[in-house]
Amino acid sequence: MAHDSPPAAFKPQRAVDAERDHVRGGHDPGAVTVMIYADYLCPYCRSLRGVIARLRKALGERLTYVFRHFPNERAHPGAEFMARAAEAAAKQDRFWEMHDWLYEQEPSITQQQVLAFARALGLDMERFQRDLHHEEARRHVLEDVAEGQRNGVTGTPTVFIDGMRYDGAWDFYSMLEALERPIASRVQRSARAFASLPASGGLVLLVAAVAALLCANTSLAPYYRLFIASSFGIGPSGHMLSLTIQAWFSEGLLAIFFLLVGLEIRREMTVGVLADRRAAILPVIAAIGGVLAPTAIYLALNPGPAAAGWAVPTATDIAFTLAILALLGNRIPSGLRVFVAALAVVDDILSVLTLAIFYPRAFEPSWLLASGAAVTLLFALNRWRVYAGWPYAVTAVALGFLLHAAGIHAALAGVLLAAFLPTRPAPAVGPLLAQAATALAELEHAEHDAKATGTAQPHIDQETIWDWASRNLSAASDRLLSPADRIERAVAPWSAYLILPLFAFSATGVNLAVDIASPEAHSILSGVVLGLVIGKPLGISLACLLAIKARFAVMPDGVTVRNFIGATCLCGIGYTVALLMADQAFALEPASAVAKIGVLIGSTLAALLGAIILATSPRTS
Repeated sequence: MAHDSPPAAFKPQRAVDAERDHVRGGHDPGAVTVMIYADYLCPYCRSLRGVIARLRKALGERLTYVFRHFPNERAHPGAEFMARAAEAAAKQDRFWEMHDWLYEQEPSITQQQVLAFARALGLDMERFQRDLHHEEARRHVLEDVAEGQRNGVTGTPTVFIDGMRYDGAWDFYSMLEALERPIASRVQRSARAFASLPASGGLVLLVAAVAALLCANTSLAPYYRLFIASSFGIGPSGHMLSLTIQAWFSEGLLAIFFLLVGLEIRREMTVGVLADRRAAILPVIAAIGGVLAPTAIYLALNPGPAAAGWAVPTATDIAFTLAILALLGNRIPSGLRVFVAALAVVDDILSVLTLAIFYPRAFEPSWLLASGAAVTLLFALNRWRVYAGWPYAVTAVALGFLLHAAGIHAALAGVLLAAFLPTRPAPAVGPLLAQAATALAELEHAEHDAKATGTAQPHIDQETIWDWASRNLSAASDRLLSPADRIERAVAPWSAYLILPLFAFSATGVNLAVDIASPEAHSILSGVVLGLVIGKPLGISLACLLAIKARFAVMPDGVTVRNFIGATCLCGIGYTVALLMADQAFALEPASAVAKIGVLIGSTLAALLGAIILATSPRTS
C-alpha cells in the first residue's frame, strides 16, 4: 500500500575538504562540524552569523565552522560578486577577513567598497582583480551551489550539523543544545538518519515480519499466541467492545494507515498523476489488470470453498516495492517510479472496495444507518469549514466503532475521514512573511529597548508582547499547511514505523509447520504464490500492452520493456494488505495460515525476480 515516507534528513554527498572548503576552528579530535550554505547579502545569514559567533565563543575548538557559498543573485543582486570577492581574497590567505567584513556591512554594500577594503587589507590589487574575474573563482562558487542543490538546499541560510541537515530553531540555545548532543538529541539525530534511508520503512516491516515468524516457530510460540489472542475491551460495563490484540491492530491501527491511503488517493486525484485523465489511464488499466489476472489464476486452482481467498494475491505492498526501486537508484527512470506510485494509488482504491464489498461480517443495517449519520457529520464539518482537527478525530473514532458493529471493516473509517478533511488553497507567501516579520520585529524591538535601558519592561508588557507574537507566528505557520496536510505529516512516521510493523508482527506469525499436503492447502498455497509471482506482472503487462496498442495510453517516458517488466514483478510483493485479506477471507486458522505462507513465499520470489531484472538493466542518465 502506498504511503509517504518521512521527510528526508539530507546528508552532504561531498565531505568537508580542508584544502578546498573554508574551515574555521575545530582542532579538537571530537569537534562537531557546522556547515552553512549562505549568501553575503542575505539578511537572515547576517543574523545567523551572530549566533555562530556566540557558539564559537562558547565551544571554542570543539566547533568546526565550514562556510559554503550559495548566492541568490535574483533575490540579492551582487551576491555572486561578493562570493567571488571572498574567493579572490582566499587566494592571498585572507578569506576570513573578507568574509567577516562582508557580513559586517549593510546589504547595500557596493563593489567599490569591496575593492577599497581589499586595498585596506594590503592585498595585491592587481592579483586580486585578476582572481576576482578569473573562471576559477566563479567555478568554485558554482560548485558550492551545485553541491548545495544536490543536498536539498533551496534557500539561505541552510545548516548541516555533522553531515545532517539541521531544521531546528536558529536561536543560540537551541543550536547549542543540538551541538552539545545530549542523549535526547542523539536519539533524534539517529532516528532522522535512519528515516532518511530510502528503504527504512520496508526494513522495519521486514524486521517485524521476521520477529513474528521467530516467535511463532520457536519456544516463544505459546507466549506469542497468548499475546495476540488476549482480549482488550473498552466501553461501559455490559456494553463493552472487546476484541483481541490482533483484531485491534487490524481494525484499529490500520484505520490510521488507511487514513494516509485516503489522503494520498485524494491528492493524486486532485493535483497528482490521476488528476490528468490521459496520464491516469495507464496506471488505472494496469491496476485493474493486476487484480483480474491473479484472481483468475487463484480461482482456476481453487474453485471450491477456498475460492473466498481470491483477493489475497491481488494487493500490492508499495512500501517494499518503492523501497527496492529507491535502492536501485539511477537504474530506474523517474517515469517508471511515477507510474508504479500511481498504480499503487489505484490498487489502494480497489483494495478498499474489496474489503467493503466482498468481506463484510454479519451485516447489521441498523448500525449502517448510524454510520451514515457519522459520515454526514463529517461532511457537515467540512462544509462548515471547521479547521480544528479534534471534531473530525472524534467523529472518525465513532464511525470506526459503528462500521465494526455494522459488520464492515473498521479501518475504512480512515478512508472516509480522509475524504472530508478540509483543504485550503495555497496561501500567498507575501502576507504571511509580513505577518511573521512583524511579530519577530516586535520581539526584537522589545529586546533592544530592554538592553538600552538596562532593565526589562514591566512583566505584563513582556508577557503581552510574547503572547501576541507567538499567536501571530503560529497563525502564519498553521496557514502554510491545510488541516489534511498537517495530519498527514504528523501521522506518516507513526504509520511507517509503528502501526504497520505492529500489524505485520500480529499478522505474520504463522506456524510454518502447518500441513500443506492436503489438496485444499496445496491449492491455496499455489494459487497465492502463482497469483503474486505470475498473475500480477502478467495482468499488468497485458493490460498495458492492450491499452498502448489501442492508443488509449502511452508508455512512460524513458522506460524500456526490461524496466517495465522488472517493475511489474515487484508489484507482486503483496505483504501488508495481502495478509489482511487472508485474515478476512478465511475464518479457520489452517487455511488462513497457508494463505499467509503463500503471501510470504510469493512476495519474496516477486521481490527477488523484480530486483534481479532491474539490477541488470542499464543505468539511466
